[in-house]
Parts: sequence; C-alpha cells; structure tokens
Amino acid sequence: MGEVMKSARAEPRVIGSIHLAGIRESVSRARSELRRWLGEDHPSVDDVVLAASELLTNALRHSNARPYDLIGLTVTASEGVVYVEVRDPGSIFSAPHLREEPEAEDGRGLLIISEISHEWGVREHGRGFGRTVWCAIRAVPPNLIDGGLEQELAP
Repeated sequence: MGEVMKSARAEPRVIGSIHLAGIRESVSRARSELRRWLGEDHPSVDDVVLAASELLTNALRHSNARPYDLIGLTVTASEGVVYVEVRDPGSIFSAPHLREEPEAEDGRGLLIISEISHEWGVREHGRGFGRTVWCAIRAVPPNLIDGGLEQELAP
C-alpha cells in the first residue's frame, strides 16, 4: 500500500551499443549501425547520425585513443529523447569544449552538437578510466512539442 509504481516507459531502453576500433573507418561503420538501429523513418535519425559522427570523430582526434583501443557508442531512448553516448580513453591534455571561433574550418563538432541537441555533457571517469561525451536529441519534432503533443516515437 502507498507504493507508487514507476512507468516502464520512464526507464531508458538501449537501442544499440557497439565497441569500435580507434580508427577513422569506425565513424562510417557507426553511421551504418545507427541507421540500422533507428530505421530510416525515425524522425531524428539524421540528427542522431550527425551527433554520433561528431562525437566519434572528436573521440578519435582529441582523446588518447590508439588504433587498438575501443571507443564505445551507446544509443538509448526514453520519454521522446534519444541519447547518444561515446566513451573514449580520455586525455590528460584536453577536455571537450565549445570552440571560441565558430567560423574556423575545423573544430566545430561540439558547436554542431550544441545546436542539434537538447542538451549535452561530459562525464569524466577518472584518470586512466576515460570519459563519456553524451547528447540528448528529441525524438519528437519540435513543432509537435511546441504544440503540446509529446509522445515517444519508437525507433
């Protein structure tokens, strides 16, 4: 008595998870996997694929990842939001940050992430344990959210 049951929909569900080699070709493999996991008709598939591409590219360029290291990619969904997480070995020399020069020819990955996602962040796991950079992308088109209709669109 008095116990409140939680909705099963409130718990994030894993759409897909993969470990990728620390090489450039892993980014295109991840894009293919994401399209397979979500399906081409998912309303946020293009944004999710773009976000994962940017986060993976950053992991390869700015972490201590070597070709034999594994980069983790996990995609979950909950309450109309798709979460993209990329775990890399981290770096003692740099941390993820927004670039100050938005007109620069490179280095705009997190600027893109901040534009297409609802929110993003970094979890440091401690020296030698890597970090996770994540973002949350709405699975419901913004015009439906603004109109008061919020529902989870299953992949």
